[in-house]
Amino acid sequence: MNARFAVFIAVVATVLSLSAFYVGVRFVSWSEWAGRHEAIVWFTLAIFVALQFLGPILYRSLPKHVNWLFVVHWVIYTSLGVFASMFLYIVAADVVAGLFSFVFPTERVIEIESLAVAAMVLTTAVVGSITVALGPRVYRVEIPLAGLPAAFDGFRIVQLSDLHIGPTLGRRYAQRCVRIANALDADVIALTGDFVDGSVAQLKSAAAPLKELQARQGVYFVTGNHEYYWDGPAWVEEFRRLGARPLLNEHVVLRKDGGEIVLAGVTDYSAGRIAPGHRFDPMRAAQGAPAQALKILLAHHPKSYVAAQQAGFDLQLSGHTHGGQFFPFSIFVHLFERYYKGLYRIGKLWLYVNRGTGYWGPPLRFGVPSEISVITLKRAG
Repeated sequence: MNARFAVFIAVVATVLSLSAFYVGVRFVSWSEWAGRHEAIVWFTLAIFVALQFLGPILYRSLPKHVNWLFVVHWVIYTSLGVFASMFLYIVAADVVAGLFSFVFPTERVIEIESLAVAAMVLTTAVVGSITVALGPRVYRVEIPLAGLPAAFDGFRIVQLSDLHIGPTLGRRYAQRCVRIANALDADVIALTGDFVDGSVAQLKSAAAPLKELQARQGVYFVTGNHEYYWDGPAWVEEFRRLGARPLLNEHVVLRKDGGEIVLAGVTDYSAGRIAPGHRFDPMRAAQGAPAQALKILLAHHPKSYVAAQQAGFDLQLSGHTHGGQFFPFSIFVHLFERYYKGLYRIGKLWLYVNRGTGYWGPPLRFGVPSEISVITLKRAG
């Protein structure tokens, strides 16, 4: 274990433990039953914290996808999502209760606060789980582009991003996504990173359905940050074997009825820190492309837009943010990502950010359904 990773684990353990302590204190103060059985409250929270470290250990030490491990991971990651929401709901409720304590009796405020938190936590858990079970929605958007050749008017790019095949999401979900994507009559299918959370050996079978993706002018893949946590170069070769063409700071020229456009792809924004040979480089991706051709960039991280503008791209397709994935995180994501879901116009560049085709961590999607995007190119004007 290197020093940086040890510091990371220590910080996570401290934050998680302090959060659990805060939740425990509030439970004991709210509930007469919890006040009489404090030992059960603290034991339950201690088990919860321990499980959050046991989950990753089990995943790495028992890499085979077997049913009982899926159940264990589902319980662990769902509890993490429910706890995270609970913590934020309690903090928000405490702030609101503090304002109303000057107006209403303290007992009444505590009663309303505890009921409100319980209702929101239950809603998040139930609706969030159901939304995941329903699978990805199809989001359709038309983007007007100046300089788009007439032959490409109506050209369809189907985008999948952030599938995160891993502890709780496997082959069956991947098959469902492939069926949906193949039914969308794509000219191109774009895979914009973070498709896996595990090694090639561990997830080869679960990712195998991706080989069935079909589009008239091909399937293209760019790396996200999570591929590099599990040997990015190995995953690049595996996606190549699955029939997707990796675009590692390079481009292809797509031609149709005498017209042509450029489709380029870059490695993840942060890839150079883990795999120096995969350093993010949009300029290199555009190098040698036809000067007057319209240029589209596949880039996992929305923040790539600055370099994309400098390299002369007209449209960027990204993912990474998950749109916040579930409330209340969906209202905070904007504090960290200026462009976090949907379509934006930034100067001359169009940016579309996919909300994520799967999910990461907790199997919850509350207020932010998973997404398969259909990007239809239209001639401006």
